[in-house]
Amino acid sequence: MRHTAAILGAPRRRVNAPATRGIQWVMTPQISSRARQMPASPIRKLMPLAEDAKRRGVHVHHLNIGQPDIETPAPMLERLRACRDRVLAYSPSGGTPEYLATLVEYYGRLGIRLTLKDVIATTGGSEAILFALLACANEGDDVLVVEPFYTNYTAFATMAGVRLVPLTSRGDEGFHLPARAAWERAVTARTRAVILCNPNNPTGTVYTAEELEAVAGFCRDHGLFLIADEVYREFVYDGGTATSALTLAGGDDFVIVVDSLSKRYSACGIRLGCLVTRNREVNQACLRMAQGRLSPPGLAQMVAVGARELGPEYTAAIVDEYQKRRDILFAGLTAVPGVFLRKPEGAFYFIARLPVRDSEDFTRWLLTDYERGGATVMLAPAQGFYATPGLGQNEVRIAYVLEQRHLEAAVGILADGLQAYRAARRLEALAAEQAGDGDEPDFSVPAEG
Repeated sequence: MRHTAAILGAPRRRVNAPATRGIQWVMTPQISSRARQMPASPIRKLMPLAEDAKRRGVHVHHLNIGQPDIETPAPMLERLRACRDRVLAYSPSGGTPEYLATLVEYYGRLGIRLTLKDVIATTGGSEAILFALLACANEGDDVLVVEPFYTNYTAFATMAGVRLVPLTSRGDEGFHLPARAAWERAVTARTRAVILCNPNNPTGTVYTAEELEAVAGFCRDHGLFLIADEVYREFVYDGGTATSALTLAGGDDFVIVVDSLSKRYSACGIRLGCLVTRNREVNQACLRMAQGRLSPPGLAQMVAVGARELGPEYTAAIVDEYQKRRDILFAGLTAVPGVFLRKPEGAFYFIARLPVRDSEDFTRWLLTDYERGGATVMLAPAQGFYATPGLGQNEVRIAYVLEQRHLEAAVGILADGLQAYRAARRLEALAAEQAGDGDEPDFSVPAEG
């Protein structure tokens, strides 16, 4: 009966057939509801417009994506050049002993004691997030997340069949965590975990030790897992540091850290990360998932071992460079009328509020209708970093991963572009017409809500 009902309910299309056979109906296969719900990436979905601009001879400053331009460290590249393997074989599902030992040493230098059994190699941090969601939540369960958040969490949650429940942070508060009362209102009987990115992508916020301890207490009180995305751990500015969830007292049973080499060593293309937890049941569940996909990238693990040769001076130089880039963008953009942002504390992103009504329309316009001196900029519209409908419509995420001179040029292009866009969309005229109604927001002050 189920099979018959499925057939009867399937879409059909009419096709021509030989006259002797008359009209025939052909069943059309349908993709899954999960596939239909998969969101397009707000970071990448406008790339065709950027490619069109480049074909027209326009240089595009990419502020939309966190692809560093800093060279991958020489010891890692040298290991790749030195590879003489005649067969590129599978690696162990949980990772090679050499790579896992490299990770244990790395965490040890941070004062975090781990064993090889606490770490699983993953295909980038992305796979670690997916494994964590699959291990912690059943289909239909809830996971709490602070918005704005890394947009691909939505994709991973869709794959896992779980629902992201947002708690909104405010730009005028530096996007720091909401009060405990907001967390209590969000938790339900279906809540299984909290996912937190620290330092934060997309906001650049670095949560304090007190904030993390408060979240840990909330998780303990409600029996929840804490999935901590710590990909940007080193990228903290003005002499600050980030607190790892692995150092939280009593967190062994519920803390899961997802990590990646992509940004730390400017090696996004090797697609290598790890999942770290002292919870043996979670570890074994994720290891079985890892066995199901056979092995993480073998060449990448061989390359990653080269990071053992890097001293603290490497990280210090990289952090210093990104702080200079942050300062250029912050100084330049805060001087632009109508732009609002707080100085980011870490990572290499921030959310800025612009004097526009639709940041996606503005981003498209920059790529299709505007250039200055043969160049334009590409941003990431912020709507896709929120789960709450309507939020982020006049915000963008900006990544400061370009050389300082390119960032200086990008600021000038963006400032002039905003003025030209507002004129093209008659925003100044609309603001004047609606001045008595109060419909046009004051873009010089923090947004409400």
